[in-house]
Amino acid sequence: MTTDRTLVIAWLYGTKMNIYGDRGNVLAIAQRARWRGIGADVRDIGLGEPIPAHTDIFFFGGGQDQAQVAVSNDLAGAKGEAIREAVEDGAALLSVCGGYQLLGHEYRPHDAEPLAGIGLFDVDSQAGPERFIGNVVIDSDWGPLVGFENHSGLTFLGAGATPMGKVRVGRGNNGQDDTEGVVYKHAIGCYLHGSLLPKNPVLTDWLLAAALRRRYGDVPLTELVPLANGIEEAAHASAVERAFATR
Repeated sequence: MTTDRTLVIAWLYGTKMNIYGDRGNVLAIAQRARWRGIGADVRDIGLGEPIPAHTDIFFFGGGQDQAQVAVSNDLAGAKGEAIREAVEDGAALLSVCGGYQLLGHEYRPHDAEPLAGIGLFDVDSQAGPERFIGNVVIDSDWGPLVGFENHSGLTFLGAGATPMGKVRVGRGNNGQDDTEGVVYKHAIGCYLHGSLLPKNPVLTDWLLAAALRRRYGDVPLTELVPLANGIEEAAHASAVERAFATR
Protein backbone atom coordinates (compact mmCIF):
# COMPACT_ATOMS: atom_id res chain seq x y z
CA MET A 1 0.00 0.00 0.00
CA THR A 2 1.27 3.46 -0.89
CA THR A 3 -0.19 6.94 -0.68
CA ASP A 4 0.87 10.32 -1.95
CA ARG A 5 1.41 11.54 1.60
CA THR A 6 4.82 12.28 3.11
CA LEU A 7 5.81 13.54 6.55
CA VAL A 8 8.96 15.53 7.26
CA ILE A 9 10.61 14.36 10.50
CA ALA A 10 13.23 16.70 11.97
CA TRP A 11 15.68 14.86 14.19
CA LEU A 12 17.19 17.67 16.24
CA TYR A 13 20.94 17.34 16.80
CA GLY A 14 21.02 13.63 16.04
CA THR A 15 24.82 13.41 16.28
CA LYS A 16 25.07 15.28 19.59
CA MET A 17 21.84 14.43 21.40
CA ASN A 18 21.53 10.68 20.91
CA ILE A 19 22.28 8.63 24.01
CA TYR A 20 20.57 5.61 25.58
CA GLY A 21 19.17 4.36 22.26
CA ASP A 22 16.91 7.32 21.56
CA ARG A 23 17.47 6.88 17.82
CA GLY A 24 14.92 4.08 18.06
CA ASN A 25 12.17 6.69 18.42
CA VAL A 26 12.96 8.14 15.00
CA LEU A 27 13.06 4.66 13.48
CA ALA A 28 9.69 3.79 15.03
CA ILE A 29 7.96 6.93 13.75
CA ALA A 30 9.34 6.49 10.25
CA GLN A 31 8.60 2.77 10.05
CA ARG A 32 5.04 2.98 11.34
CA ALA A 33 4.40 5.67 8.75
CA ARG A 34 5.96 3.62 5.93
CA TRP A 35 4.02 0.50 6.89
CA ARG A 36 0.93 2.56 6.14
CA GLY A 37 2.28 3.72 2.79
CA ILE A 38 3.13 7.19 4.10
CA GLY A 39 6.51 8.59 3.16
CA ALA A 40 8.92 9.54 5.96
CA ASP A 41 11.54 12.15 5.09
CA VAL A 42 13.93 12.07 8.07
CA ARG A 43 16.29 15.04 8.33
CA ASP A 44 19.10 15.37 10.86
CA ILE A 45 19.22 19.01 11.91
CA GLY A 46 22.62 19.90 13.32
CA LEU A 47 24.25 22.97 14.80
CA GLY A 48 23.81 26.01 12.60
CA GLU A 49 21.24 24.34 10.35
CA PRO A 50 17.76 25.85 10.00
CA ILE A 51 14.50 24.09 10.79
CA PRO A 52 12.80 22.87 7.57
CA ALA A 53 9.84 25.09 6.75
CA HIS A 54 7.34 22.22 6.57
CA THR A 55 8.41 20.02 9.48
CA ASP A 56 5.62 17.72 10.65
CA ILE A 57 7.26 15.86 13.55
CA PHE A 58 10.23 16.80 15.74
CA PHE A 59 12.37 14.45 17.80
CA PHE A 60 14.89 15.80 20.33
CA GLY A 61 16.92 13.31 22.37
CA GLY A 62 19.31 13.49 25.29
CA GLY A 63 23.01 14.33 25.34
CA GLN A 64 26.02 14.96 27.54
CA ASP A 65 26.42 18.28 29.38
CA GLN A 66 28.97 19.67 26.92
CA ALA A 67 26.65 18.97 24.01
CA GLN A 68 23.77 20.65 25.82
CA VAL A 69 25.76 23.89 26.11
CA ALA A 70 26.33 24.03 22.35
CA VAL A 71 22.73 23.10 21.61
CA SER A 72 21.32 25.67 24.04
CA ASN A 73 23.30 28.38 22.27
CA ASP A 74 22.19 27.14 18.87
CA LEU A 75 18.52 27.19 19.85
CA ALA A 76 18.64 30.85 20.82
CA GLY A 77 16.89 33.13 18.38
CA ALA A 78 15.28 32.04 15.13
CA LYS A 79 15.80 28.30 15.51
CA GLY A 80 14.03 28.01 18.84
CA GLU A 81 11.32 30.35 17.61
CA ALA A 82 10.73 28.14 14.56
CA ILE A 83 10.18 25.12 16.82
CA ARG A 84 7.77 27.03 19.05
CA GLU A 85 5.82 28.35 16.07
CA ALA A 86 5.53 24.88 14.52
CA VAL A 87 4.20 23.37 17.75
CA GLU A 88 1.74 26.24 18.21
CA ASP A 89 0.55 25.47 14.68
CA GLY A 90 -0.03 21.81 15.54
CA ALA A 91 3.24 20.04 14.71
CA ALA A 92 4.00 16.90 16.73
CA LEU A 93 7.08 16.68 18.94
CA LEU A 94 8.74 14.20 21.27
CA SER A 95 11.67 15.23 23.45
CA VAL A 96 13.56 13.06 25.92
CA CYS A 97 15.87 13.93 28.82
CA GLY A 98 18.26 16.72 27.76
CA GLY A 99 16.01 17.68 24.87
CA TYR A 100 13.09 17.91 27.29
CA GLN A 101 15.10 20.18 29.60
CA LEU A 102 16.14 22.54 26.79
CA LEU A 103 12.54 22.97 25.65
CA GLY A 104 11.63 24.33 29.08
CA HIS A 105 12.63 27.67 30.57
CA GLU A 106 16.13 26.73 31.73
CA TYR A 107 18.38 23.99 33.06
CA ARG A 108 20.66 24.76 36.01
CA PRO A 109 23.76 22.52 36.23
CA HIS A 110 25.67 22.00 39.50
CA ASP A 111 28.78 24.00 38.68
CA ALA A 112 28.10 26.02 35.54
CA GLU A 113 25.95 28.84 34.28
CA PRO A 114 22.25 28.08 33.66
CA LEU A 115 21.40 26.93 30.14
CA ALA A 116 18.54 28.83 28.56
CA GLY A 117 15.69 26.82 27.10
CA ILE A 118 13.24 27.98 24.47
CA GLY A 119 10.24 28.12 26.81
CA LEU A 120 8.01 25.79 24.82
CA PHE A 121 7.18 23.87 28.00
CA ASP A 122 6.33 25.57 31.29
CA VAL A 123 8.98 23.65 33.21
CA ASP A 124 12.28 24.38 34.95
CA SER A 125 15.07 21.85 35.45
CA GLN A 126 18.11 21.63 37.67
CA ALA A 127 20.86 19.14 38.47
CA GLY A 128 19.94 16.90 41.38
CA PRO A 129 22.01 15.14 44.07
CA GLU A 130 21.32 11.58 42.87
CA ARG A 131 20.81 9.68 39.65
CA PHE A 132 17.47 8.02 38.92
CA ILE A 133 18.04 4.77 37.04
CA GLY A 134 15.52 2.05 36.31
CA ASN A 135 12.30 1.01 34.67
CA VAL A 136 9.35 3.40 34.71
CA VAL A 137 5.63 2.80 34.32
CA ILE A 138 3.17 5.68 34.22
CA ASP A 139 -0.59 5.98 33.96
CA SER A 140 -1.49 8.34 31.13
CA ASP A 141 -4.27 9.36 28.77
CA TRP A 142 -2.83 6.76 26.34
CA GLY A 143 -3.02 4.00 28.95
CA PRO A 144 0.02 2.57 30.76
CA LEU A 145 3.32 3.70 29.22
CA VAL A 146 6.68 2.11 29.95
CA GLY A 147 10.25 3.33 29.57
CA PHE A 148 13.63 3.49 31.26
CA GLU A 149 14.95 6.50 33.15
CA ASN A 150 18.60 7.46 33.61
CA HIS A 151 18.88 11.06 34.76
CA SER A 152 20.05 13.24 37.62
CA GLY A 153 18.13 16.28 36.43
CA LEU A 154 15.05 17.36 38.36
CA THR A 155 12.22 18.93 36.39
CA PHE A 156 9.38 20.86 38.00
CA LEU A 157 6.18 21.79 36.17
CA GLY A 158 4.70 25.26 36.23
CA ALA A 159 1.23 25.84 37.63
CA GLY A 160 -0.48 25.51 34.26
CA ALA A 161 1.57 22.63 32.85
CA THR A 162 0.01 19.21 32.19
CA PRO A 163 2.08 16.15 33.13
CA MET A 164 2.41 13.29 30.68
CA GLY A 165 1.31 10.91 33.39
CA LYS A 166 1.41 9.74 37.00
CA VAL A 167 4.30 7.54 38.07
CA ARG A 168 3.49 4.00 39.23
CA VAL A 169 7.04 2.63 39.04
CA GLY A 170 10.16 4.80 39.04
CA ARG A 171 10.98 8.37 40.03
CA GLY A 172 9.70 10.50 37.15
CA ASN A 173 10.28 14.22 36.76
CA ASN A 174 11.79 14.84 40.16
CA GLY A 175 11.12 11.95 42.55
CA GLN A 176 8.85 14.16 44.65
CA ASP A 177 5.46 14.78 43.05
CA ASP A 178 4.77 11.50 41.16
CA THR A 179 4.66 13.26 37.79
CA GLU A 180 6.44 12.21 34.63
CA GLY A 181 6.92 14.41 31.60
CA VAL A 182 4.80 17.21 30.24
CA VAL A 183 2.32 17.58 27.37
CA TYR A 184 1.56 20.78 25.50
CA LYS A 185 -0.67 20.63 22.42
CA HIS A 186 0.89 17.75 20.41
CA ALA A 187 4.32 18.11 22.04
CA ILE A 188 5.69 15.79 24.71
CA GLY A 189 8.71 16.11 26.97
CA CYS A 190 9.77 13.25 29.23
CA TYR A 191 12.59 11.23 30.79
CA LEU A 192 11.51 7.93 29.21
CA HIS A 193 14.28 6.21 27.27
CA GLY A 194 13.99 2.63 26.21
CA SER A 195 13.47 3.51 23.36
CA LEU A 196 10.06 4.88 24.30
CA LEU A 197 8.12 4.64 21.03
CA PRO A 198 8.93 1.04 20.00
CA LYS A 199 7.60 -0.11 23.39
CA ASN A 200 4.52 2.13 23.22
CA PRO A 201 3.06 2.05 19.69
CA VAL A 202 -0.10 3.85 20.81
CA LEU A 203 2.03 6.93 21.49
CA THR A 204 3.78 6.66 18.13
CA ASP A 205 0.44 6.55 16.36
CA TRP A 206 -0.82 9.56 18.32
CA LEU A 207 2.14 11.60 17.06
CA LEU A 208 1.60 10.37 13.50
CA ALA A 209 -2.12 11.15 13.57
CA ALA A 210 -1.46 14.66 14.88
CA ALA A 211 1.09 15.30 12.14
CA LEU A 212 -1.13 13.90 9.40
CA ARG A 213 -4.14 15.86 10.60
CA ARG A 214 -2.15 19.11 10.55
CA ARG A 215 -0.68 18.44 7.11
CA TYR A 216 -3.68 16.86 5.38
CA GLY A 217 -6.61 17.81 7.57
CA ASP A 218 -8.58 14.57 7.74
CA VAL A 219 -6.79 11.94 9.79
CA PRO A 220 -8.16 11.34 13.30
CA LEU A 221 -6.36 8.64 15.26
CA THR A 222 -9.24 6.21 14.71
CA GLU A 223 -8.73 6.42 10.94
CA LEU A 224 -5.06 5.44 10.91
CA VAL A 225 -4.71 2.15 9.04
CA PRO A 226 -4.49 -0.55 11.75
CA LEU A 227 -1.21 -2.43 12.01
CA ALA A 228 -0.44 -5.87 13.39
CA ASN A 229 0.99 -4.88 16.77
CA GLY A 230 1.50 -8.32 18.26
CA ILE A 231 5.25 -8.00 18.73
CA GLU A 232 5.03 -4.43 20.01
CA GLU A 233 2.24 -5.29 22.45
CA ALA A 234 4.18 -8.29 23.74
CA ALA A 235 7.26 -6.12 24.27
CA HIS A 236 5.14 -3.53 26.07
CA ALA A 237 3.51 -6.10 28.35
CA SER A 238 6.86 -7.73 29.12
CA ALA A 239 8.45 -4.37 29.96
CA VAL A 240 5.57 -3.43 32.27
CA GLU A 241 5.71 -6.81 34.03
CA ARG A 242 9.48 -6.54 34.46
CA ALA A 243 9.19 -3.00 35.84
CA PHE A 244 6.73 -4.04 38.54
CA ALA A 245 8.79 -7.12 39.39
CA THR A 246 12.01 -5.14 39.90
CA ARG A 247 10.77 -2.00 41.62
